[in-house]
Amino acid sequence: MSGFRTPLGRARGRGAAPQGVGPWVSERGAAAAPIQIGRAGVFAALQLARLDYYGAVAWLQSSPLNPTLLVLLVVVSYLHMSAGLRVVIEDYIEKHLSRAGLLVLNVFVCVLFGALAVFSILKVALGGAV
Repeated sequence: MSGFRTPLGRARGRGAAPQGVGPWVSERGAAAAPIQIGRAGVFAALQLARLDYYGAVAWLQSSPLNPTLLVLLVVVSYLHMSAGLRVVIEDYIEKHLSRAGLLVLNVFVCVLFGALAVFSILKVALGGAV
């Protein structure tokens, strides 16, 4: 098996990628979390589909669990989207400057839109918009 290693890998005594388990585990966690929280999102969507605007506001303000689950769904979804786009950018963008710029833009856009979504949910849930 050591015949497949590069000379530098043989000199250091490690394989091609001595690290990488941490990002792999976080990617799998970010992929599994939306499935679990998505169940609550589907239930909420089914309830909200039959309501008008004022009914949706009343539903959101009726229990602290409703906005909490929606905020969790938004946060987990944007984390999942950010991680997925990061992998695509790292795999397919070869120029280092372009890759760095796109990675920064990815984080900025995901944080911005995630924060706007959470702010909107909390504003309605706390009675700021009716």
